[in-house]
Amino acid sequence: MRAIQVNIAIMRVFVRLREMMATHKELAFKLAELEERLEGHDEQIQNIFDAIRQLMTPPAPPIPFSPLPWWERLGEGGNGSVYAA
Repeated sequence: MRAIQVNIAIMRVFVRLREMMATHKELAFKLAELEERLEGHDEQIQNIFDAIRQLMTPPAPPIPFSPLPWWERLGEGGNGSVYAA
């Protein structure tokens, strides 16, 4: 009786091994297929990553607010006129 149980266990192990090998073979095939399909897309994928990195960079700091009107900020000297005198 014990020998029969051992024999059944061995058969189950071999069946499981065969299933695993088939799965790995199928996985290897799908991986090779994916590599072939993506071979020409390397540059496009790199462009996507570059765009994502640009979006991740913080924006430039805002221009500081000045309570003076623009014509008074043009220069320290002069009469404040925007026209040359």
